Amino acid sequence: MRIFSRSIITAIFAFLPLGSAFATQSNGGKPSPQYVLISFDGAHDNKLWQRSRTLGRKTGARFTYFLSCVFLIERSERARYHPPRMAAGRSNVGFASSREEIAERLDNIWGAHLEGHEMASHGCGHFDGTDWSTADWDQELKAFRRIVADGYSANGIFGEPQGWRALAEQGITGFRAPYLATGKPVQEALKANGFRYQASGVTQGPELPQRDGELASFGLPMIPEGPMPRPVIAMDYNLYVRHSAGFEKPSRSREFEERTYQAFKAAFDKQYAGSRIPLQLGFHFVAMNAGAYWRALERFAGETCTKPDVRCVTYSEYLANTAPAERHAEQ
Repeated sequence: MRIFSRSIITAIFAFLPLGSAFATQSNGGKPSPQYVLISFDGAHDNKLWQRSRTLGRKTGARFTYFLSCVFLIERSERARYHPPRMAAGRSNVGFASSREEIAERLDNIWGAHLEGHEMASHGCGHFDGTDWSTADWDQELKAFRRIVADGYSANGIFGEPQGWRALAEQGITGFRAPYLATGKPVQEALKANGFRYQASGVTQGPELPQRDGELASFGLPMIPEGPMPRPVIAMDYNLYVRHSAGFEKPSRSREFEERTYQAFKAAFDKQYAGSRIPLQLGFHFVAMNAGAYWRALERFAGETCTKPDVRCVTYSEYLANTAPAERHAEQ
């Protein structure tokens, strides 16, 4: 399944990088832990839910899943979702194919939550909201919370866990915009809807988050990649475009895996031996180029997340663990 069209490549690279607002911290004269923030956009394929949860159990890593709410709606019920400025039932990424698929997905979401992973929002229909107003974003964010909260009841699925609605309505506090769309309207809507951070930016390299009041803004870093290293956004889709122009080339899957692994490792090693700014890596529930990027992630996480002074945590955990130090640095 293709999450993006090739036409958005230029738009993704056009976003200006965020600046770093804070100095790197140390702990009693000792280097701070090296944080690694690994996330997944869309989070729909149930087999990849299981694969990512297995990776978390093996390595102790905790991931952030940016959910798309349309995958909790059967296609026959798609009119339940009304995107901003469009007719009801539209989606760029489709809908769920059956109630059984949704039930399995709900079980994965709740199970991952109980395992310590974070559920966050990727909106619903995966539309480019660059030109949306604050009211448009408010509509999308409210639709997300409503559809996730009704995941069991609206689909007639028995066994809604106690605490499910609290998670959907108050416990989801992170957001990543489709196509990494940023701007004041989405930020204002996020604040009004109880979100604590967005992770939609792109930065020149690893940087600490910026803060605007109670809202923190993270950016995926550009990292060097390839035989003659050139910067690329540290996300599987951007590597997919770099390596094969957005088309599958399974015969080169092992080559692309190695290149990706080496890029991740070099970016990590630079921070681990230096300023220890958190490294962010983004993925999708799509096995692009015959799974090259997932295999690279599994190798990388297996080596790095098991180190005693490395913390592979969720965005919310990172904020909870570092906010006091960042506020002190800002002063």
